[in-house]
Amino acid sequence: MAELDHVNNDSFQSQVLASVTPVLVDFTAVWCAPCKMLEPILKELADQWAGKVRIVKVDVDQNPELAIQYNVMGVPTLMLFQGGNVLERLSGYQPKDRLLKVVQPHLAV
Repeated sequence: MAELDHVNNDSFQSQVLASVTPVLVDFTAVWCAPCKMLEPILKELADQWAGKVRIVKVDVDQNPELAIQYNVMGVPTLMLFQGGNVLERLSGYQPKDRLLKVVQPHLAV
């Protein structure tokens, strides 16, 4: 199963905003139980979507500037970025079928 890359303030621009492929960003925290429940689903989807969508994590405690910039009020918050823009935003735990339904239309062909 894929390990998810961690992105921080320094790498967000190059890893997310400048990415050619869509990037699903998981705004998360180590103490967050729903985040822990979501992680295996995201790892599975990272394998399934390899080459089409990157999935990365942002720890809101270590990167509060990014949380503020993107108005993240709770974790987990998932945002799908493409071309530097937020295409989709989901807050709270999401089952796999909901993630598929939201992200699938944006997959790189």
